[in-house]
Amino acid sequence: MTSERGTKVCKSGFWRNQGLESANSWSNTAVLFLAFTVILLPAPGVAFLPSNGSSLFKSILDFGHSLMNSKRLFESAVIASKKSANYMHFHDDVKSKMQEETRKMFYFGYDNYMRHAYPQDELNPIDCDGRGPDVDDPSNLNINDVLGDFSLTLVDTLDMLAVVGNASEFRRAAQLVIDNLSFHKNSTVQVFESNIRVLGALLSAHLLIVDPEKPFGELDPGRYDGELLGLAHDLASRLLPAFEETGTGLPHPRVSLRQGVPEDGIRETCASGAGSLVLEFGLLSRLLGDPVYENRARRAVDILWSLRSQVTGLTGNTVNVDSGRWTSNLSGLGAGMDSFYEYLLKSFIMFGNAEDYERFAEIYDKIKIFMRKGRARCNSGTGDHPMYVNVDMTNGNTLTAWVDSLQAAFPAVQLLAGDVEEAICHHALFYAIWKRCDATKNPFYLHVGRELVESLNQYSRARCGYATLHSVIDKSQEDRMESFFLSETCKYLYLLFDEDNYINRNPMKYLFSTEGHLFPLHYERFRKPWDAEERRPAGANVTATCSAIPLERKLTLPLRQPYLHQLFQAVGVAT
Repeated sequence: MTSERGTKVCKSGFWRNQGLESANSWSNTAVLFLAFTVILLPAPGVAFLPSNGSSLFKSILDFGHSLMNSKRLFESAVIASKKSANYMHFHDDVKSKMQEETRKMFYFGYDNYMRHAYPQDELNPIDCDGRGPDVDDPSNLNINDVLGDFSLTLVDTLDMLAVVGNASEFRRAAQLVIDNLSFHKNSTVQVFESNIRVLGALLSAHLLIVDPEKPFGELDPGRYDGELLGLAHDLASRLLPAFEETGTGLPHPRVSLRQGVPEDGIRETCASGAGSLVLEFGLLSRLLGDPVYENRARRAVDILWSLRSQVTGLTGNTVNVDSGRWTSNLSGLGAGMDSFYEYLLKSFIMFGNAEDYERFAEIYDKIKIFMRKGRARCNSGTGDHPMYVNVDMTNGNTLTAWVDSLQAAFPAVQLLAGDVEEAICHHALFYAIWKRCDATKNPFYLHVGRELVESLNQYSRARCGYATLHSVIDKSQEDRMESFFLSETCKYLYLLFDEDNYINRNPMKYLFSTEGHLFPLHYERFRKPWDAEERRPAGANVTATCSAIPLERKLTLPLRQPYLHQLFQAVGVAT
């Protein structure tokens, strides 16, 4: 959002005034706002059905009918039916119970990984064993892009151990990583995944250990001397060859950790893959005092920005790293593009670069112009329920109306940008649900979170962990527990119910990466040590003077009755 006096970025229900000049399922196909009751894990093809979704829908509808003829919002809440009103309250004892349930969920996955799979990358929760790269089939990118034979799940989970309050296990796990992790592997991995999962995890754990305030307890494994930062440096150096020998400066999508870019490697990447490196690479550069990593990541963002359509201002999905020609003109908010937008905004929050925010504001405006369909406002006016579609970047014409699960994190980005009314209107995922609850303090989202936990336990829990669902129709399980289940899914659900967590009590002190890694917002520490002239804008840290969340967002269900009925009809839910 922009104003005459400066840009405002919303973080957990408060506003940041940066003092800058004005800058310009039921199934995977459920695409509208209340599809956040459809449980979609943050990976394509992973989805869960709510255990008692029909009762939730009915209760929402009952509550909506109570609002239809009310004169005042507060009166409507008071006279709502008892069953419906339950969604406007969430008792402390239930919250404590759900906090414990999410803690148990995390440890069931984590303990079984350590027992049956470590030091391999992932746990097979059905067979109770581990898995690493598919060395017999290098073309199996679904596995090999992510699994590099570097104990992925343990590394990815380090900061979650701090969040859940287990300092002793954090110390033990960090020491295991220090003693045993090596990146001198004959593994070809995706640059993007290695960056967000491994590099981000190492940086987060390092920053938590050296934080002099020690908000999560004593995390030093013993005589810590920056070993995790050293491992992060080693990994990033092995990823740097991705930026070499391309005609544009955009990074190759994959590198061999030992030999660099494969000679027969794919030479096209997606917008997220090339444009979502700046948080991790930027932090590393500033911690090391070496600009090369941030410069490479920022150059990739600059190049992507220059390749936008001159007609729509949008990027495509995939692009050739040599020619700069878009190989997919599809532009949307889901896989391949989601974190590009996210990191434009988060890079501004982390580093204070005004250009990052200006770019985010500009492309968000284009997203609303070309991708957003339906009536202008969520809870007023006429027309179809608002939704975002996939369009042709060259002309803005609609290509498809399907939504993948990664798009369901975008409402959290909208909240960070201060667009609260738009954020509550669309389907959401774990991160976005936590951010909605944190911003609005509306207990409705706690009920949504409880159903998420119940459904995960009902459909995803396996003998030794939590399995991917192969099909949302028959609920058949796939024998794989991806690392993000522990590092993201469990983390956001835990924070949803642990309101006394240090993070929830200090929302302005941390920024989450796209993989859910915790980065402290130490502005002074993250200046560019190689740039003596760098100065942050005055008052750049926080001003929490306008917690501008409308009362309606705190007291009522997100959607008013007529629009709720319209939504049910659109997704085929009987009312």
